[in-house]
Amino acid sequence: MSSVIVGDLRLEVRASNRRTTLQLTVDRGGELIVFAPTDCDASALHRFVRAKRLWIYKKLAEQEALAHPVATKEYVSGEGFPYLGRSYRLLLVEEQQPVPVKLESGRLKMRRSAAINGRAHMVDWYTVRAQPWLSERAERIAARVGVTPSGIHVQDLGYRWGSCSRGERLNFHWKTILLPPRIAEYVVAHELVHIRTPHHTLEFWEKLERAMPDYSARKAWLAGHGAVATAI
Repeated sequence: MSSVIVGDLRLEVRASNRRTTLQLTVDRGGELIVFAPTDCDASALHRFVRAKRLWIYKKLAEQEALAHPVATKEYVSGEGFPYLGRSYRLLLVEEQQPVPVKLESGRLKMRRSAAINGRAHMVDWYTVRAQPWLSERAERIAARVGVTPSGIHVQDLGYRWGSCSRGERLNFHWKTILLPPRIAEYVVAHELVHIRTPHHTLEFWEKLERAMPDYSARKAWLAGHGAVATAI
């Protein structure tokens, strides 16, 4: 039994003479295990894990969500909703023009008639707020990384916080705007480094550390608290 590190992933390797193929599992504790033939070389193992990394991240995110169940939000006055790391109480109002949701005087206000589709309206509100905030942070941090993204796009990315598309365009989950600012900035920096370094190699983490020396603490907070902090 041994272990291998591929980018930011540490995996336990269990080799067997009876195996002819590679297999990867994520156990209940979140540990990653690779079952491999005894004669499997390191380069083949690394290629296999890199090819599976998106599946791994998805499974780890699913386990985090299951480990930290959260109550479903209710769109009633007094319910708390996160925004940039703070909780804002919702207040339903009879009349509000021209938008169904706004942040005013420290309260999130929603038109009462919109509450039946409350989550959709909140997602729209978060998405609109996220676009300029993330664009401004990306412009600021890009100078440290030494890159220039071609554009910023906010959408639902499932279990991913961000991605880097062809053409150097960055995509961010709308939930990023719910995180504390320093954690959202880590997500931005992470994707900016991907413009020049697509994979989570040692070079990638070294570049990220130069741009954000305390990235590992921010990364750990996101892994441990991100799902709960952004639940709506």
